[in-house]
Amino acid sequence: MALRVRVCALDEVADGQLRAFAVPGVTWPVIVTRVAGELVAVPGVCPHEDVELADGELAGPMITCPGHGYRFDLRSGRCEHDPDLELRRYPITVVDGEVWADLL
Repeated sequence: MALRVRVCALDEVADGQLRAFAVPGVTWPVIVTRVAGELVAVPGVCPHEDVELADGELAGPMITCPGHGYRFDLRSGRCEHDPDLELRRYPITVVDGEVWADLL
């Protein structure tokens, strides 16, 4: 069973801009952005080590972790440096201008 949570309003998300949203009951924020017009939601923590990704750098579809420089493709979640690491992508639903993510 999925845990669907409201993350933000759709108009709070901009193309090429990282936005981290606190979700009640969730330790790390959820990052929502647009990559080439596609909405993407990912955990706000690097899967390599627990470094907050909201402070990372976004260049096109790639997010770079500020801790150790690991780069993840937001389109697939794949890590450029380590094929065993993947940044989870949350399924998104937009309802009445609100962004909802399935966290489980």
